[in-house]
Formats: sequence, structure tokens, C-alpha cells
Amino acid sequence: MSTGREDRRRAALAALAPGTELRDGLDRIVRGSTGALVVLGYDQSVEGLCSGGFQLSAEFSATRLRELAKMDGAIVLDTTGATIVRAAVQLVPDPSLPTGESGTRHRTAERVARQTGFPVVSVSKSMRVIAVYTGGERHVLEDSGAILSRAQQALGTLDRYRQLLNEVAGRLSMLEIEDLVTVRDVAIVAQRLELVGRIADEITGYVVELGTDGRMLALQLDELVSGTGSERALLVQDYAPCGHDGASAADTVHASLAALTLDELLDLSAVAAALRFDTPEQLEAHVSPRGYRLLARVPRLPASAAVRLTEHFGSVQKLLAASAEDLSAAGGLDPAQARSIREALSRLAESSLLDRYA
Repeated sequence: MSTGREDRRRAALAALAPGTELRDGLDRIVRGSTGALVVLGYDQSVEGLCSGGFQLSAEFSATRLRELAKMDGAIVLDTTGATIVRAAVQLVPDPSLPTGESGTRHRTAERVARQTGFPVVSVSKSMRVIAVYTGGERHVLEDSGAILSRAQQALGTLDRYRQLLNEVAGRLSMLEIEDLVTVRDVAIVAQRLELVGRIADEITGYVVELGTDGRMLALQLDELVSGTGSERALLVQDYAPCGHDGASAADTVHASLAALTLDELLDLSAVAAALRFDTPEQLEAHVSPRGYRLLARVPRLPASAAVRLTEHFGSVQKLLAASAEDLSAAGGLDPAQARSIREALSRLAESSLLDRYA
């Protein structure tokens, strides 16, 4: 699914999530065993499809939506969902537009969504099902309990993958100290970062769909993915050929990794190619980090100073060999700051070596 289409789908689900007045109105319609057709937006394209009915321009409320649904015809809201524009209208979309639905209400909903670009909600009277159509996609709104169950399973998977990411990222940091990093080591970390990101994105969809019921889930998700965005950017800055152009390089690599299928993502050669390595098939080839990841672990080091230091020294080994005076001159730091950074680098190197050989 394209990013734009997914964003539109999630925006529609957010408007229909538990805790919103629109969802309250739709639930009232379901409990009253009344069908409904609701267009979530109004412009000239929608107006051209409307026949008959009433011009209202009334403030939206859940009870008004329920009462208007008792009449035959569709209900049209404005783009913000704050105003009921029309009610009891007949929608006449282009009959040549493709649809996989069989019922009249659902066929109309899908075609109107395709033709206008606005989400259209269909409430089935007999099946007591709420479905939202966005473009060519149909999504059935589920009970919060079922969504929460799937979300908790996904959260458990994310927790395990985050632990694996921490392990491989820690191993990469140790190898950087000894200058023993290979393309394989970098690709493994990038692979784990992308897998964590994909699972997190799936859970984000559940959070959107749950609305107010997903607040605790959102807090757990934020905790588990904390720092992964900066880790991805630092990895690119350290190893990608265009590493000094941090933000744009990270965006480019992220887009390349996101374009990989799951099978391709499990292939480290494909991951290495997405990282822009010249010879991704040579996974055992040696590579040297520039030092961004190392300096990110130094407490209270300004980002601008970290950039100056990495651009001046160019490698982790030269950073570790630099004296406090060298760091002060290259990073524009005062002597006390430089000594603090020198000590922090020494502690990081010592800690990594102890962890590796413990």
C-alpha cells in the first residue's frame, strides 16, 4: 500500500475511532438496527453526485446522525466532520467504476469513495457491520477487544526484536572500537532497525484504530521504539558513502530499505545494497566507521561539536587516539570539555573491550 493511501486510510480510521462523536453516532445506528451511508467530506464532486434530500448545514452530533439515519438516503458531512451538510440524498456515482461489492449501499459507498476521494462509511443493517471505504480500499471496523489482542501480540514481538536490535547494535559498537567491522555487521543492524520499524508501524495502525482505547498501547510503543530513529541516522552517517549528508542520506537509505519486500529484507546482500555499499555481495569486506555512533554515546557533547570532530578525524580509531588538546582544537571545545570527552571515550573503549572478552 502506498504511503499516501495508507495515510488517508489512517486519517479516516482516526475520525471513526472509539471516543470520537462520529463513532458514537455510528454505534448508535448499529444498536438501532438501522443502515446508513455517510460521506465524510463535501465539495463540488460530491455535490454533483447528490440527488434530492435536504440541505441542512446543521452542527454534527451523534444523536442527530442517528435520527437522520432513520430516513432513506445518504448523509453528507463537511470535510471537518463538524457539520451535517445534507441528509436523505440519493448518491449517483459513475456506474462504470469497478466495485467488488454486491449490496446496493456498499456498491454505492465504494464507487463514491473512488470518484470523490473522500472516505465513505457504510453501516449494514442486517450484518450490523461498519465499513469505511477510502479510494479502492475497504476496512471493517472491529471491536476494540479484538484489535487490542492483536496489538498485544505485535507488542510482544516488537519487544523481542528490540532486544535483538540492542544486542547486535552493542556488538557493532564493540567491533568499532577494535576496527573489526564488516559490511555484514552493519547490514545486520540496519536489518533489525527496519524490522523493528515495520512492526512499530503496524502497531501504530492499531493505536489509530483504537482511539482513546489505545492510549496505554501508545505509551508502550513509544518506549520500545525510543532512539531507533536516531540510531538509523547515525548508522547511515557512519557507514554510507554519502555519510556526511546525514539527514538526506538517512532518508534515502530509509526509503530504500522500506521498499524491500520481507524476503529481500532477510537477505543481507539486499540490505547492504540499500545501504549503498559498492559491493554488497562481499559481506565480509572491512569497513571503518566515521565515529558518529561513538560520539553519540558521549554525555553532554553538543551535536555541532560531534560533527566537527568526525569531519576532522574521520574515523573511530583516530578519535580514540586523539589527545584532549587535539579534541579541543578540532571541536572548538574548552579544555575542560575536551578532557571530559577524552575520559568518556576512554571509558567507552574500556567498557566495550571488557564486555567483549568477559
